[in-house]
Amino acid sequence: MLTTDKALYILFVNHQNPENIQTSKGMHDDVEGDVVSISLDTFGDRRTAYRFSVSATGARMDCRLLDDGRNRDYSWDGVWFSAARIMPRGYVVEIEIPYRSIRYDRNLDCWGVDFERWIAYIPESLAWGRFEEAEGRRVSKFRTACFDAFKPEVRSLNLEIYPVGMVQAEYEGDGRYDLRPTAGIDIFYNPSQQLTFQLTGNPDFAQIEADPYTFNISRYETYYAERRPFFTEGSEVFMPAGKERNSGFYSPLELFYSRRIGRRLPGGKDVPIHVGTKAFGRKGAYEYGGFLAVTGEEVYESGDEERVEERAVFGSARITRQILNNLSIGFLYVGKHTETMNNGVIDIDGAFRSSNAQLSFQLARSFRNDEGDFAGSMGMLMIRDKSILGMSGRYIGKDFDVDGVGFVPWKGTGQLILLAGPRWYFPSGAISQIILYGGGFLNYERVDGYTDHMAALGLNMQFRSNWGYEFTLIGGRARDLDVDYNQVQISLGSWINVSPRWTAHINTGYFKTYNFRRDFPGYYSRFSGSVAWQAMDFLRLGTSMNLFAEEDPNHRIEEITFNARPHFTLTPVNNMNVRVYVDHLGLRSTGKLEQVIGGFLFSWNFRPKSWVYFAVNEMMDRSDAFGGEGELLPERLHTRERACVLKLKYLVYF
Repeated sequence: MLTTDKALYILFVNHQNPENIQTSKGMHDDVEGDVVSISLDTFGDRRTAYRFSVSATGARMDCRLLDDGRNRDYSWDGVWFSAARIMPRGYVVEIEIPYRSIRYDRNLDCWGVDFERWIAYIPESLAWGRFEEAEGRRVSKFRTACFDAFKPEVRSLNLEIYPVGMVQAEYEGDGRYDLRPTAGIDIFYNPSQQLTFQLTGNPDFAQIEADPYTFNISRYETYYAERRPFFTEGSEVFMPAGKERNSGFYSPLELFYSRRIGRRLPGGKDVPIHVGTKAFGRKGAYEYGGFLAVTGEEVYESGDEERVEERAVFGSARITRQILNNLSIGFLYVGKHTETMNNGVIDIDGAFRSSNAQLSFQLARSFRNDEGDFAGSMGMLMIRDKSILGMSGRYIGKDFDVDGVGFVPWKGTGQLILLAGPRWYFPSGAISQIILYGGGFLNYERVDGYTDHMAALGLNMQFRSNWGYEFTLIGGRARDLDVDYNQVQISLGSWINVSPRWTAHINTGYFKTYNFRRDFPGYYSRFSGSVAWQAMDFLRLGTSMNLFAEEDPNHRIEEITFNARPHFTLTPVNNMNVRVYVDHLGLRSTGKLEQVIGGFLFSWNFRPKSWVYFAVNEMMDRSDAFGGEGELLPERLHTRERACVLKLKYLVYF
């Protein structure tokens, strides 16, 4: 490591037989093969850090480590530089990190630091810091790098401006297209190393893939992950504490669900977003953030009724206080304001962390004009050398309504989960870990006036050859819509990554539960999976697959739903990519494909944070189609939507 007044420099020299070096090409934040990384805790809080990674071929990835390394935010992108070269006895990587590209505490003489190396063909992960196998990587256990008679003192404008130009063509039928040129702007401004402003004007996310198909027979709406860059960047600032992303065991209530902003209306229209802005930063032990977005009015049809989506202002404010090195307490406000309605929520949350355990809590109060109610959640997960213990719970008041700003559809419910069991770790041999766990579930729904009660048993095995599986069995008594029945869930999941060239995930299960789509307690089986094969250094092939079979109470098949999304990705050089996918949805009852979505995306990251996109998207289905004289045509698969877009985003850096 070396430093100048403006930047930090790191050199990795990696000894390895060149024949064993994986040389796959990659895109930003999509890196395969042999990789080295440096992580920097620039505030000395032993909880968060920046991570910069470079592959042997020069592909790059960056993120922020959160919650003492338990979570990673890949939406963060910095302006930094690197080079890599394969040599006769291995490969070398150089990294340059300008100080103006990161935030840091100017009063610190030492930063937390860790170096990592991933050797793909073994596979093996190496780190400079010493971590216990049971806990994983922890920022709190980083070693230190100290400045010798020097402190970073970057004094520049720290202003990033991204003009965005776009031309979009939408198919209107009969060979006609609506051609629409438009422009927008994104701005990042860091007036100090502790504060960042972000602004977007007239944003468009036409390069984002369509949401994958989701099978849902519950009484609650389907959740879709946020995929739009403006909303994902820095989103961790506005999240309640304690989300266990790695295990998935505990998630706090999602009170700020950004998919509500610019949402898709019935009929396919999107609510326009005029402007959005964020500010976030930290001062001492405090971390803070603010968010504001303005959406426009939109008229749409729902059934035979014409409705109006009102102009709205969305706002959020967040402040978090770090106490000592292991406790954080936060306050969150989220609101939506229109001429006729004020909807939102206030929240207090926190998390207590040790290297192998986390205890989280949350208490929230909603409001919709003059009405409101309470909700809360808690979770604890402890993974020790010889045991695991997990407990989570939540309560949602019957009038807790955050539908305008958050995703908490389970009104009038309560849930409690307790799991525990032994854990065996083997330092050598084919098996690396075995976890056997058992416990119970309680789930109360006010609409049914009943508490479902179930027992659970699970087995998790991980093998040193980089694959594993988990088997779970859940059974008990449940009630839905005044019907009492025995609920059963049997599931098996497996992940396979025994070769650097291909990966696979498989999930299958058989369930007895209430089918709200068909209004009876029935059975359904599920098979889902994905496979990806790095056929060549520049070509990746893959597909996702989903198969769902619904049965009535007498085990007669009601419907079989099939969905697949085959795709290929061509990366001739680092940071230039062509991706093509075709999403199919078919039903057994019709014996036909009911919907096909096709997508083509060319993307080129030609310089840091500067992109060219060319996208073509088309959706075909069997909805009603009419001829030139307004007559209803025979049912057929036909184009419902088609759009092409050329988009340029360019960084101007001051």
